[in-house]
Amino acid sequence: MKLESILLGVLARHPSTGYDLKKYLDTHGRFLRSNTQMSQVYRSLAKMESSGWVAHTVQPRAGATDAKTYRITDEGMTIFLDWLTGPYNPPTRFQDPDFGARLAFAGFMTREQLLRLIDTELSARRDQVARYRFRDRHEAVETWAPFDEDLASLVAEWSHEAGAQAIDAYLERLETLRRVLLDSPAPSDTPELPSFLRDDVH
Repeated sequence: MKLESILLGVLARHPSTGYDLKKYLDTHGRFLRSNTQMSQVYRSLAKMESSGWVAHTVQPRAGATDAKTYRITDEGMTIFLDWLTGPYNPPTRFQDPDFGARLAFAGFMTREQLLRLIDTELSARRDQVARYRFRDRHEAVETWAPFDEDLASLVAEWSHEAGAQAIDAYLERLETLRRVLLDSPAPSDTPELPSFLRDDVH
């Protein structure tokens, strides 16, 4: 998952300055990406602007540096929606932010698209549990350095149990979300199309 995907998602909601985007990454988006620097935000904005995905306007400020406000373009919205609703390939670790980033922008999906995303994640994680929960976890050690095998085994088993509990809780939360989506009314299952798509509807 690229930083550009997150920035496009924020800009799809509302125009923002580089400072606003960094503030989002430090607060609401802090679990979607680690330690994003302001320089990375501005580099990504410059790259996206050169690609035609965003455009900026300048707001003069007396006694201060002029502020650039970035807006997503029609092409940028297409790129963002292609990422958001396109094929999702779950990463190896369920802790990675790829899935959570898509959930953060769920408002741009239909309920069916969101359920399909959740089902893909659930299926991948259930397969992982079935494949690895009861694997042989013994590792042969051949080292000349001092090594406490009992201590290593104790920590490895603790880690395995903690990971098992974490993914079980994660699966339970996802299944709860899925039930909530299926059980709640859906007045906005067909969100309004972006302007650049509405023009093509006959």
